[in-house]
Amino acid sequence: MNIRKTRLSTLVIFIFCFLALSLNTYAGSEINVIPKPQKVSLGQGYFSFNPQTKLVYADNALKSVADAYQNVLKNEFSIQVTLQNNKVLSENVIDLQLDSKLGKEAYVLDVQTDKIVCKASGNAGLFYGLQTLAQLIQTENGKSTVPVVFIEDAPVYGWRGYMLDESRHFMGKDVVKQYLDIMARLKLNVFHWHLTDEQGWRIEIKRYPLLTQEGSVGSWSDANAPSAFYTQDEIKEIVEYAAQRHIMVVPEIDMPGHATAVGRSYPEISGGGEGRWKDFTFHPARETTYEFISNIFDEVVELFPAPYIHIGADEVHFGNQSWFTDPQIQKFIKNHNLKDEIGMEHYFVRRVCDIVNAKGRKMIGWDEIVNTGVSPDKAIIMWWRHDKPELLTQALNDGFDIILTPRIPCYFDFVQDDNHKIGRRWAGDFNELETVYNFSGNISKLISSHPKQVLGMQANVWTERIKDKKRLDFMTYPRLMAIAENAWTDNKAANLNYNEFENRVKIFLKYLDQFNINYFNPFNKNSTPEPWGPDRQDVLADG
Repeated sequence: MNIRKTRLSTLVIFIFCFLALSLNTYAGSEINVIPKPQKVSLGQGYFSFNPQTKLVYADNALKSVADAYQNVLKNEFSIQVTLQNNKVLSENVIDLQLDSKLGKEAYVLDVQTDKIVCKASGNAGLFYGLQTLAQLIQTENGKSTVPVVFIEDAPVYGWRGYMLDESRHFMGKDVVKQYLDIMARLKLNVFHWHLTDEQGWRIEIKRYPLLTQEGSVGSWSDANAPSAFYTQDEIKEIVEYAAQRHIMVVPEIDMPGHATAVGRSYPEISGGGEGRWKDFTFHPARETTYEFISNIFDEVVELFPAPYIHIGADEVHFGNQSWFTDPQIQKFIKNHNLKDEIGMEHYFVRRVCDIVNAKGRKMIGWDEIVNTGVSPDKAIIMWWRHDKPELLTQALNDGFDIILTPRIPCYFDFVQDDNHKIGRRWAGDFNELETVYNFSGNISKLISSHPKQVLGMQANVWTERIKDKKRLDFMTYPRLMAIAENAWTDNKAANLNYNEFENRVKIFLKYLDQFNINYFNPFNKNSTPEPWGPDRQDVLADG
């Protein structure tokens, strides 16, 4: 591909503006957009902005979209356009139109030499169409142009996610907002927020203040790290910030395992554990435990309008040793015909599922919940254990909706180069960029018989060995671009090709440079050495 490089514009992120940032680079045979649009037809010539260019909209419902994009053009490209609420003008305009025939997130972008038309059925589609438009703007010698092109685009999946674990190491509001900005740039629309785990409870619950007074102290690398958590006002601010970028925030409150921060805050709720797994679980046989959980969820649903609550429900066996000797648990198992401690675990998940449903939400859990007896109409499965494809098949056959997030290749705490020292592997395997990019093609056979049950996919970043933003960025980029393209673009219809993707990644890395965002450069590895991260022998070191 012959790429003509031009000067990048100074870019500014605004809370109330669409994040639709231009890379100001154009390829003669391709457009440099990530994720790649489904259908692209390049024409001849350019649309040129001038002081008389207007941004027009015929429907008052689009005024907020027009206002935001007017600011984008002004602040990112120094392009001044006037808003006009009518359809009289037909030339020298960016025309925002509604088309009910298009899907919820679909758009049509038609760039001609005398006008630009962006069509969608609502604000979400217009958001994505205008993001693509901004990527196409080229600014050189004070003149801004857009190549003539016709694009028809829509996502292949409705769930395009990124998960950030802030229990192991807390990153903070500014970091989260920047990640939401980049997610919007990549047309990702779900932020899965892992807020509780062994090392820390990171969300204010007013009814239970000890959760943050005691439970938010410490991190994976420092048990005495200062208290760190989000207030409810900060949660609301971040959720609104995400909504302005058409991103849904899904909270994860981990249970019955990974609950050490709860156990040290409210010991009466703890189900025990031994050694490094002390207080690892909720107590599954006390009614007060379920009252406690219900009360927490009462506050959670007020903070998060998303129709889902993720409860984790994974790896309970790490720290349920006390269940085998606790008289109350053993009596409960016997009285309820639960057979054994696994039956106790499954009972807990079913009870919590009912609590979540009673709050008007649907439960999400890791793939351990497949065999718990929860109904497929009440829960969604996140398939994460790539070494257990039979669980994915079973879940689909049982009628569950699925979100694909297998540790190979979707866990970004895994190293991305064989020379990297800090991070996870699985039997020596790791998640390099090409492995992530080829995921949708490699998984297609496993899901082909139940395509409508696959809601989408996401990348997960667990932060045991990620203490700061520099390392978080390094582990996330550029692999997040590959997940974004897998989740948005139809592999076959768009004729995806890794070599062509690499060319677009190189352009995107320049975009990250504008914000001093760290990343791993797979094309010049020595230029981006692996940042320091905390490390120690751990059960997850190679698994």
